[in-house]
Amino acid sequence: MEESGKLYYGIKEVAERFSINASKLRYYEKEFPTLQPKKNRSGDRIYTQADIDHLTEIIDLVTRQKFTLPGAREFLETRDARRRENARYVSKLTKLKGFLEQMRADLDD
Repeated sequence: MEESGKLYYGIKEVAERFSINASKLRYYEKEFPTLQPKKNRSGDRIYTQADIDHLTEIIDLVTRQKFTLPGAREFLETRDARRRENARYVSKLTKLKGFLEQMRADLDD
């Protein structure tokens, strides 16, 4: 959505943004466990910018890239798993780099 400075968007605003029905948004929530907008006190869904970005990804996979819903869900799950694995590798490599830099500093002394 445009940067309007809002923190939360109602389901109607989001549905209009994507030119889809609110029922389709609710359906996507059931199909994609990673899409879980918060609800306010009265039970209305409120979408953050992160929710909208995630929904943009889902709609792109389904409409433009022609993924089936199970295919899109699997794609997102494996992508997220790869990101977590890569983050673990980066963390380990950062620790190793620190260790090697310390060894070099000790050898220079």
